[in-house]
Amino acid sequence: MKNKIYAVILAAGTGERMGFTTPKQFLKIAGRTIIEHTLEVFDTHPRIDEIFVVINEKDRTYLEELLLKSNFYKITKILNGGKTRQESSYVGINAVREDDAYILLHDSVRPFLSHRVINEVIDNLEKYPAVDVAIPSTDTIIRVDEENLISDVPKRAELRRGQTPQGFWAKTIKKAHELSLEERRLEVTDDCSLILRYNLGGIYVVEGEEKNIKITHPEDLFLADKIFQINTVRIDNGIELENLKDKVLVVFGASKGIGKSILKLARQHGARAFGFSRKNEVAVQNMESVRNALKNVYYSAGRIDFIANTAGVLGSGKLIHRDLAELHEEIEVNYLGSINVVKAGLEYLDKSKGSIALFTSSSYTRGRALYTVYSSTKAAIVNLVQGMAEEIRSMDVRINAINPERTATPMRLENFGVEPPETLLDPDEVAEATLKTMLSSFTGMVVDVRRESRFPGV
Repeated sequence: MKNKIYAVILAAGTGERMGFTTPKQFLKIAGRTIIEHTLEVFDTHPRIDEIFVVINEKDRTYLEELLLKSNFYKITKILNGGKTRQESSYVGINAVREDDAYILLHDSVRPFLSHRVINEVIDNLEKYPAVDVAIPSTDTIIRVDEENLISDVPKRAELRRGQTPQGFWAKTIKKAHELSLEERRLEVTDDCSLILRYNLGGIYVVEGEEKNIKITHPEDLFLADKIFQINTVRIDNGIELENLKDKVLVVFGASKGIGKSILKLARQHGARAFGFSRKNEVAVQNMESVRNALKNVYYSAGRIDFIANTAGVLGSGKLIHRDLAELHEEIEVNYLGSINVVKAGLEYLDKSKGSIALFTSSSYTRGRALYTVYSSTKAAIVNLVQGMAEEIRSMDVRINAINPERTATPMRLENFGVEPPETLLDPDEVAEATLKTMLSSFTGMVVDVRRESRFPGV
């Protein structure tokens, strides 16, 4: 029997250092409050069983109203917190009934936590009573005395910057807090300190991530906004393509390259996959042809679960010298084509609670000279995905952008010529990542596909 896993989200802070009247966890970034972004990380993680939120009593009503409008499924308790972080931790920990459970304590204002970190914390709780998350210190840390003079410069190699979540065996962290109650003036800023203070077992340290920032100061909001713009995930290799069996998939741009590979791989795993391209007179820039293609599939198969649009055009040369009609085609295929696929597809995906995969490229982060239109349309795809994910959240339809590195496709060969094979992804690798993305629960993300990673985990 597996240990039940609880996530306790600490959200009782008032955010005094932020200098705003609204607590920082309720400030909005990328269309949602910070706490909503954080809750989504845990709510969509398959290994988390329940979520408890510890909140300041005066903010309870606002949180309840927020959650009523959201589609979170695992939040089972909202608890009034204490005056300090330690008191709020105690409240959350003691709301867990089982002593053999695992508890993950996480700051509500760390919205960029990855599933990879959560998985490693849980995995190590199989061996250790406490697990911390930390990253190496890139700065030299100094210790000063009461007169503000340096008293020591510890070795940087031995230092780490702590993050959350911190994971614990329930019985161990409960005992730690019980012991701390006997020391009335004891106040700590994290829970691993209690395990260490009372010598209750080894504390394993999982490597964190630089982007897992704690939003504390006003300038952190600007950094967070930028992180949301470029935030990416890697696919969990544990997702089984066998789950495609009997699902209905539509692929636009299916005659060659990545689209052709998606079609082939999906059929190999039992999906009913339908492919469209200019070869069968379906052009994504023509809304009517997209609608007719989807309508015909729906009448034939009775449902549509997944839609992938891989259709794309890559033109090169200085913008000032390029033909205007050629530029219009590139924009219409790469960007307006994706809009057409999304608008026409939502009618069917709303019924199946399915998923859409669009395609961007690494050039979306910065415009590329000689490929100005292509790179700008790929940036537009990312913004389209991020915006649409919020617009359709209530429909339970997912939309993500696949971001493969250089891939051995006919389009690349036509534009760049022969390149060393070892420097290029195989289209089948991208197809695998695309299908796994459509089977995943996350939405609004850019999914990196990299040769060296082989999809090690979200």
